[in-house]
Amino acid sequence: MRVPLSWLGEYVDLEPGTTAEEVHAALVAVGLEEEDIHTFEISGPVVVGEVLDFVEEPQSNGKTIRWCQVRVAPEGQTAADGGEDVRGIVCGASNFLRGDKVVVTLPGSVLPGPFPIAARKTYGHVSDGMIASTRELGLGDDHAGILRLVTMGLDPEVGTDAISLLGLDDTAVEVNVTPDRGYAFSIRGIAREYSHATGAAFRDPADAVTVAPAAEHARGFSVAIDDRAPIRGRIGSSVFVTRVVRDVDGSRPTPPWMVSRLKLAGIRSISLIVDITNYVMLELGQPIHGYDLDKVTGGLVVRRAHPGETLVTLDEQARALHVEDLLITDDSGAIGLAGVMGGASTEIGEGTTNVLIEAANFDPVSIARTARRHKLPSEASKRFERGVDPRVAVAAAARVVQLLEQLAGGHADELGSLHDAATDAEAIRLPDGYIAGLIGVEFTADEVRGALAEIGGAVSETAGALLVVPPSWRPDLLDKSDLAEEVARIVGYDRIPSVLPVAPPGRGLSREQKLRRGVAQTLADNGATEVLAFPFVSEKQNDLFGSPEAGGVPAVKLANALDATAPYLRTSLLPGLVEVAKRNIARGLVDLSIYELGTVFLPDAAQLGSETLPPGAALPDEETLGALNAGIPAQPRHLAGLVVGHTVEKQPGLEAVAAGIADALAMVAQTAAAVGVQVRPEQSSHQALHPGRTARLLARGRDGVETAFGYAGELLPALAAELDLPRVVAVFELDLDALIAVSSDDIVARVIAGFPAATQDLSLVVPAEVPAGEVLAAVQEGAGALLEDIRLVDDYRGTGLPEGRKSLTFALRFRAEDRTLTAAEASEAKLSGAALAAERFGAAIRE
Repeated sequence: MRVPLSWLGEYVDLEPGTTAEEVHAALVAVGLEEEDIHTFEISGPVVVGEVLDFVEEPQSNGKTIRWCQVRVAPEGQTAADGGEDVRGIVCGASNFLRGDKVVVTLPGSVLPGPFPIAARKTYGHVSDGMIASTRELGLGDDHAGILRLVTMGLDPEVGTDAISLLGLDDTAVEVNVTPDRGYAFSIRGIAREYSHATGAAFRDPADAVTVAPAAEHARGFSVAIDDRAPIRGRIGSSVFVTRVVRDVDGSRPTPPWMVSRLKLAGIRSISLIVDITNYVMLELGQPIHGYDLDKVTGGLVVRRAHPGETLVTLDEQARALHVEDLLITDDSGAIGLAGVMGGASTEIGEGTTNVLIEAANFDPVSIARTARRHKLPSEASKRFERGVDPRVAVAAAARVVQLLEQLAGGHADELGSLHDAATDAEAIRLPDGYIAGLIGVEFTADEVRGALAEIGGAVSETAGALLVVPPSWRPDLLDKSDLAEEVARIVGYDRIPSVLPVAPPGRGLSREQKLRRGVAQTLADNGATEVLAFPFVSEKQNDLFGSPEAGGVPAVKLANALDATAPYLRTSLLPGLVEVAKRNIARGLVDLSIYELGTVFLPDAAQLGSETLPPGAALPDEETLGALNAGIPAQPRHLAGLVVGHTVEKQPGLEAVAAGIADALAMVAQTAAAVGVQVRPEQSSHQALHPGRTARLLARGRDGVETAFGYAGELLPALAAELDLPRVVAVFELDLDALIAVSSDDIVARVIAGFPAATQDLSLVVPAEVPAGEVLAAVQEGAGALLEDIRLVDDYRGTGLPEGRKSLTFALRFRAEDRTLTAAEASEAKLSGAALAAERFGAAIRE
């Protein structure tokens, strides 16, 4: 909300010389948020000038300029900049006449931009200043011609300070209005808050209206409230006031004081009638709509839209209406979206002479839904959806009548209406001592009663408590906690001491939180970078990277996706990692090791499509809420990683080492170590991964049973090319929640052996299709407890081996805890392992 200080000063006393910064500080003290300060950014000398004469001079570029003689000071007097009273000025506009009063920016002045003015030679003349347009002064967007003061109803003396004349010396403070304080979207509300902060006298602008209110003066115009589908049981309109003003002269100019105030408040001047309605909305916080009465057919009906109904709004857009949309209609059909935007069919135009004024109060939920549904935020909807004072509508309508009479020459007609079904707020019981217990500050009884009365509450006493009826402009005051906050705010936040709370003992991170943080820290310590990707993906991405064990269950589709190309919630983290990798590689970062720890969304097949939202006019019952909660998909935390490029850069004496599946498996091993589980990769397949370079990840639980919890591998080369990635991209993804669930709470320290190890190699010839990992597991099992470590060191296929066979060489390390092993004992254990591999896979020891 932007508040011009001259306007604010009409309704609350501002000390002479009060600055915008001081006003900001006062408003911050009562809980409003400081935003900005706005000025016209113009400095003088800028004066009123009179065009004495001009000569039109065609130029070679086809343009015609005027060489003007302009009086800028009374005859015989020195001009504001100390120069002659008549100046020669070059002007490119042609919309002015001899004798016109104009705004002249003399040398030394600065216009918004900043645009300094100086005497300069142009088109063969020395232009000693500039005749300004509306846009150059910052008053509007019109740059077609210069500003003729007669069009603003002004005939000031030559040499008058134009900055003061046009209100260009005013300043506006801007504050951020939170959703619960809609009353502050008005000069009335801000003036009241400034009064709370400083104690300055407040004068309610609603009490300053001199025109008779609607209850005494408006009758005979038909208005019906026909809301058969109220939202959440609340009728769409509780107050509806209409007034009629006839013989309005819409061609009259908007006075400059109103133009400058509207501009500083962030609203451009359109026409006198429209400007008046906007002015009153800003002043009182009550949105006003004006209709051309001669275009209205019959009376008005406030109702919900019919199926298939349309409306052309003031922005010339044809809008398909929803059955929840609240409309203003006449006998011809819809003529406005209530509380959002009027219709084009009854728009006020240049020929409007009779004006129908509407000041209504609409249900905030209904207006908010309509504005968002049609993507049509407006100054009116912004106020209605936060709550408008239902008791100010009558005064606001009368204020518009008053201004139309004063500025547009109209006169009030008795035709009008008043529908008032608004109810007073219920009294809130505020127990004695409640505020001190909640806020932690002792307030005196006088301070509490005074603060509540100051915000407009009606306070009475009862046994052990106060009864407080909130004012009509504070719909946000609903319970005793709200009242306590108001007392703390009005008395002063500085009364609340700054005390650091003591953390309660016996709390901290859960076991799962500690392990997740340990995993993230371990991967980062080993050179990987954590990233966060958007959880929204396309259907193709989910199908491509989702686990093949998921059974083809479709993903959750968003009803109102941010990106139409990615309307699904992810079932895998890999699509996001791939997008991050693509973005970095495109920017020259080709060596990447990244990971993400986040949730995926895995709905049960029965959940999809089972959620049935209630109609907008009804609250969901407990059964419906239970069904909606049951429809929320499972959201396990996954961990995924991606490695691409080189893991070791080329350097003297060392070749570059390209990334591959081994690096993805290394990240998996680091994760398993951080969690405290044993992990075993097993040959497998995945629709997005390279055959033969894909591993299913198995973890042995506390019961000794192995469970699959993820995949690792390299992307299919064709898929990598399609995604604009290098040929080799190593990835992994695992269910971190499942991995943590099978981990043990016991920490088993590794025994430091006191006896030497015996090392031997074992080469086995097996069928080429047998996975090396299964052979390794068989040797490990057969070798028994003496085998301390086993690694695959060679996979040979070629000369000297039968076709369809391969030779796998394992490095074995044996050790006993109580003695030094003999070579015979080590060999016996090795042969036992080879025997089990022969039994399971037909393995033969290679000679």
